[in-house]
Order: sequence, then structure tokens, then C-alpha cells
Amino acid sequence: MSAVTEGAVTEDRPGAGGPRTGGPKAPGRWAAPPRPVWEEEPRRAGLAGKAIALGLACLAVLFPLWIVVVTSLSTKQTISEAGGLVLVPRDLTLIAYQELLSGGQVTRATVVSLGVTVVGTLFSMTVSILCAYGLSRVGSLGHRWFLMTLLATMFFGAGLIPTYLLVQSLGLTDTYLALILPSAISVFNILVLRAFFMGISPELTDSARIDGAGDWRILWQIVLPLSRAVIAVITLFYAVGYWSAWFNASIYLSDQDMMPLQNVMIQLVQKQEPPVGLGQAIRAGQLSALAVQMAVMVLALLPVAFLSPFVQKHFKKGMLTGAVKG
Repeated sequence: MSAVTEGAVTEDRPGAGGPRTGGPKAPGRWAAPPRPVWEEEPRRAGLAGKAIALGLACLAVLFPLWIVVVTSLSTKQTISEAGGLVLVPRDLTLIAYQELLSGGQVTRATVVSLGVTVVGTLFSMTVSILCAYGLSRVGSLGHRWFLMTLLATMFFGAGLIPTYLLVQSLGLTDTYLALILPSAISVFNILVLRAFFMGISPELTDSARIDGAGDWRILWQIVLPLSRAVIAVITLFYAVGYWSAWFNASIYLSDQDMMPLQNVMIQLVQKQEPPVGLGQAIRAGQLSALAVQMAVMVLALLPVAFLSPFVQKHFKKGMLTGAVKG
């Protein structure tokens, strides 16, 4: 069934602008076509499928974490009765955490990791922001040469042995600087910052230059306040990298007292000789070695789990905008 009107012909069919007595009509012979599939309202089956998929993904993430936390809070008897990892909580206790944080090696390693993470993140962000801002000023002195040099380092590296010889020749072995300087800069993070800086309207910086502002003032008062999202994301990347790093400490440090938390956790998980205080508690039957291992894992996860929700809202704006613009 169809209707012919002056300047337009429509059909009484679904999605064609409605029946002849209703619905807007597009110019031309036919009415407006139906909307694309991705613009349609989701159906109940689709919403249910998404909910099931997200639920399974959350379960796959939270279920192992649940086991780790419950096992770390379980007594030696509960772990023995469960035959290992504990799924159902019973007779919970904080003895593993009390022993870990009683001033022994784990406490010292936690302080080392926190110090390296804070100092390293501040240093990496300072250098990355300055480098990205300089590279975002197209036409500046040596702009193209510096950019190509940074890009080359993403594809070519000297290797482990030359890097170790360089760190050794600089006298950085058995120092905390060896945990920061060799991996202080990420070219990928610099490129993301650079792309975001280039996406800032040039009219803002040009007007500031007309008013007499220099590059330092433009960076501090204009660029950085407009780049909070990407700066928060890159800061999280650097902080997680420093907190989770263990390789540099394993090859550059020989003093056990200087080891960060991740290296101590590796020693405990691999069932090497535990720290002095924990070893005595384990041998006396007061503490389970498995509970200690799980407790150290929980301590290693806490900072990342605490900071991630505060930065999560910036990921879309910080990463996607920074990767597309420029």
C-alpha cells in the first residue's frame, strides 16, 4: 500500500517514515531509510548477553583474587584441611600481615618500593613532560632529529650486556638509582603526551605569547592544566611500572636489604629461604608459608588497586584523545 504526495512518494512499511498519515517524509521518491543497526536501541537479548559476558569477565578476575585474599587470612590448620588454597573463609586471622609488617625484610622492601615508585615517577614525569612539550612545538630547533632519534629507540636496543656494562661504568650498581635511571623514560608515553599537547588549540598559546608569556609559563599555566587527564594516565603507567619492576633489582643489586617488594615476593613464592622473622614463625608452626606468600601478593596489589579507580575516569579522554589528535 502506498501513497503519492506532491514531491514525495512513501510506502506504508516499517522504517519508511511510518504510514501515510504519520511520520516525517524525506525529500525525493522514498521516505527516510531505517537507522543503521548500531544506532538502534539494544534488544533485551543483547543486553542480557552483554551482562553475562561482563559478569563472566568480572568473575574471572575476582575469583583468583578472592582465593588469594582468603588464603592470606587463613590459619595454618585451615590451609592444611583445604589442602592448599582456601576458597571458603573460616577462622580468619591477620597473623600473616602482622608478621610481614613487624619490621622485618618485607617491611623494609615495602618502604624501598614506595620510595623508588615516588621518586622514579616524579623524575620520569618531569622528563617526559618537558620532552613531549618540546617535541610538540613543530619547527623548533632539532625537532625532527630528536623525534626520529626517540622513535629509533623503540625498535632498536643495545641489549642486556651493553646496558649492564653502561650502568656498571657509571657506578650505579648496588645503588637505588639503578632501579630508576635505566628504565626512567618510555618513548610511548612521550608520544602520547606529545599528541595531546599538539591537540591543544594554538590560539591559546599564541595569545599567551602576545601577552609576553614564555614557554615555561605557557607550559605551567596553560598546557598542564588542560592536560590533567593524560598526565593522570601516564603517571599511573609510570607508577605501576616502578612498583611492579623486579628485573633491574635482580641484576643490579646484590645487597638483600636493598631489594624491593617484588623481589622479596619472588623469593617467597619460589619457596626460597624466607626472611629471618618469618622463617622462625613458619618453622615453629605458627604460620603457614602459603599464607605468607598470598599476603605478600595482596600487599603488592594494594597500591595499584587503590589508585586505579581514581584514574579510571581519565583513561578514555587521556589515552584515546592523545592517540588520535596530532
